[in-house]
Amino acid sequence: MIDIYTEKKESKDWILQNDLYFNLNTANEEMSENEIKIIQQVDEAKLTPDKHIETKYGLGTIRNLSSGCKTLLNIVKHPDKVVCVEECGPNVLKYIFAMDDIKIYMSRPTLVEIPDDVEIRFNDKEVVTGNSGYNAWWSKEYERREADDL
Repeated sequence: MIDIYTEKKESKDWILQNDLYFNLNTANEEMSENEIKIIQQVDEAKLTPDKHIETKYGLGTIRNLSSGCKTLLNIVKHPDKVVCVEECGPNVLKYIFAMDDIKIYMSRPTLVEIPDDVEIRFNDKEVVTGNSGYNAWWSKEYERREADDL
């Protein structure tokens, strides 16, 4: 199940600034083989033992990873936190919506292909399944927002 929250909360259990959180916390943690594979798949970068990355653009530090890659690593390494995914593109969202037991924040829908068997719970209440459930929930949400003049 993926938990999606659509109302922003200030809490120590929420990561709203992924780049900053990654640079100060996640980047300083050891990366597992799975996390190294994520870096390769998402940013086409190779992580060196001294925490540099090699890309087709040259050498950089782990802090030079894309915001989407940092967001995905924050989710993987901190599954107890609600992580904002609003800066993620479709390339990263496809990985996020293939995961299980994660919590994310998004205030608006994003165009992403969600597998039919993925269960999504919105705001700890309504549970939907797959792409059609996701899109139907957001349609209702926009009708509610319009009715509430939000």
